[in-house]
Amino acid sequence: MFTGIIEAVGTITALTPKGADISVTVDSGKLDLSDVKLGDSIATNGVCLTVVELTGKGYIADLSLETLKRTAFVDYKAGQKVNLEKAMLPTTRFGGHMVSGHVDDVAEIIERTHTGRAIEFWVKAPAHLAKYISEKGSVSVDGISLTVNAIRGDEFMLTIVPHTAAETTMESFQVGRKVNLEVDVIARYLERLMLGEKAAGKKSEVTMDLLAKTGFLG
Repeated sequence: MFTGIIEAVGTITALTPKGADISVTVDSGKLDLSDVKLGDSIATNGVCLTVVELTGKGYIADLSLETLKRTAFVDYKAGQKVNLEKAMLPTTRFGGHMVSGHVDDVAEIIERTHTGRAIEFWVKAPAHLAKYISEKGSVSVDGISLTVNAIRGDEFMLTIVPHTAAETTMESFQVGRKVNLEVDVIARYLERLMLGEKAAGKKSEVTMDLLAKTGFLG
């Protein structure tokens, strides 16, 4: 589990094919790895990765086919900057929101403007995730815990203050960039909970039951 408060910006130094999967080597920059051991988790651009080797300058982790399918990692190259956060501890100050590191899908930056000293981004989410994103709710974008400040359909707006831009990769975000999106984990659990015993039913029956409960069927 993570908080979405980025601790350092690292750099991917190698992506090595391992059959259908790949391993990624990360230079962790200023991230303190003195308390990290093999098997620990580090959120890398919002993706929870397991450390399989410590290199002295960073770590190596494996990426499964599922991770490549679900995230923007499929397009990454050596030199890519990534946001890093170690797994939270019971004593960690909870400054962001609950981030699992299990990316839901890839979103796209569609607008970038400046408002005073802040940067405003409009992000287009995959249509199937729009229902989980609410105004003043939380999302994780490339592992960063952020507040949604406006909504228009499946698009949402983020306001990035100078500190966040300086301490993450967001300063470099341009229109067209693909980002890892994780919606609020509580919203996903609540949706499943609303189904009750129907959760074990057929997909079509479950979907119709949920629509009826929420009033979408009239």
